[in-house]
Amino acid sequence: MNDADIARYTAQIEQMLQRLSKDNELGREGQAVVSLDQQSVGRLSRMDALQNQAMAKAQQHRRDQQRQRLLAALRRIDEEEFGYCIDCGTEIAAQRLDLDPTVFKCISCANG
Repeated sequence: MNDADIARYTAQIEQMLQRLSKDNELGREGQAVVSLDQQSVGRLSRMDALQNQAMAKAQQHRRDQQRQRLLAALRRIDEEEFGYCIDCGTEIAAQRLDLDPTVFKCISCANG
């Protein structure tokens, strides 16, 4: 993997991190505490609000996991280990990294 490839993957990962940050900003409202006042909100509306809150929290959890994977990929780039399988040490196919730059195993090891 050459320097141009590394620069391209670094830019792609940083762009993905920026999108996650923007999504986090948008998702904060959905995670807010649901009011217990059943006089102003009916029982079914409250159940809908609780369900929406649970979905927003689940989305946040997925974003947090993706952020950790992206940061780990940046660490692998800094350590010059990016693009190599952590199990067998072979180079990960460029097509695989293009689809998901957070992968850390070659297709053989990922399937095995």
